[in-house]
Amino acid sequence: MAAGGKLQAPRGTFDVLPEDGRRRSQLRALSEELFEPAGYGPVDTPIFEATELFARGVGETTDIVQKEMFTFEDQGGRSLTLRPEGTAGVCRAYMEHGMHKQPQPVKLWYWGPFFRHEAPQAGRYRQFNQVGVEAIGSDDPSLDAEVILLLSELLTRAGAQGVRLRLGSLGTPETRREYSDELRDYLRSREAELSDEVRARLDANPLRAFDSDHPGTIAVVKDAPKLLDRLNEEDAAHFAEVRALLDEAGRDYEIDAALVRGLDYYTRTVFEFTSDALGAQSGVGGGGRYDGLISQLGGPHIPGVGWAAGIERILMVSDVEVPGVGPDVYVVRDGGGAVTEFKALGALREAGFTAQMEQAGRSVKGQFKQADRLGAKSVLVVGADTLSVRDMNTGDQREVPDIAEALAALKEVLA
Repeated sequence: MAAGGKLQAPRGTFDVLPEDGRRRSQLRALSEELFEPAGYGPVDTPIFEATELFARGVGETTDIVQKEMFTFEDQGGRSLTLRPEGTAGVCRAYMEHGMHKQPQPVKLWYWGPFFRHEAPQAGRYRQFNQVGVEAIGSDDPSLDAEVILLLSELLTRAGAQGVRLRLGSLGTPETRREYSDELRDYLRSREAELSDEVRARLDANPLRAFDSDHPGTIAVVKDAPKLLDRLNEEDAAHFAEVRALLDEAGRDYEIDAALVRGLDYYTRTVFEFTSDALGAQSGVGGGGRYDGLISQLGGPHIPGVGWAAGIERILMVSDVEVPGVGPDVYVVRDGGGAVTEFKALGALREAGFTAQMEQAGRSVKGQFKQADRLGAKSVLVVGADTLSVRDMNTGDQREVPDIAEALAALKEVLA
């Protein structure tokens, strides 16, 4: 920004104003109503963590670690990173606080801001918000199905439009290593057709070719061998059980052999919910199983599965309804003292009414107009020696002797 210029939010960030804020609050309430009865408790991890957590957990070859993390040194020379995703931090908290000693699996859900240095576009920001769940401590296929169905139900309750579920499996790390060697050989046989970025990653992670939007690369991977065809017997049986449970629940899905996700810690089940309403950048949320992540972070072998969904992206494709925000009662000053009106306001709120009062010096006529603009359902008129209640729907107004009678009259009006 030029000196003396207009102040604006940094590129890739945004302000949440009241209307959108209320929709977010409603989505959070829907999340809590869904997750808590299913046994998922709230968890909140620090916004910044040691950089090593993401380098080891997310993967050195991922775009997130290589290009997108906001990393800085603190005053003690320690490398810290604004969290780019939620799973690594939750797993760190699980180990640090001895949650493996609790009855397993431990089920958690979170909501909050995350940060990636991406090219800003519709629904993609450098500071963004996610809601997510993690179920840690079991490799049972029912957990995979459960978390998928939780996200499906959240999107349904939010009114998300054009939602589809893509489903795949990456097998175990050993299976993936063997497949990576086979895929690398295939890609090298057609290397000239690949993008520069994919060629540069062939040694480190050839599976990233499936995420490319380069036309030549897309054509090459279309004929590539499929990891789903290379699953060992145990992994194939696990994937079959997940599909059987989703079938039993009536959740439609499409098998996508090219679904690899953008994080290195995934094993076995991977999935993504997309919405046709978002166009090319159609991802709303997704996740998968990460049975080796905790051991990568220095802990024992403890399996887990989870997902994260973009709050901004859910709201873009949904019709989350916000309850009416007009106050139950608007307190009009008509010659009374401010202390009297303020006392009445407190009594109204204590009685459970949503209430506002005149605080901008309007005339009595102007105050009634303001009550109408706010969508107030009723008005309490505080005069010098009188109290009156008006029904804003019918226009009926009657005088009452005291605040107790006013509260009773207002309850009748609002009923």
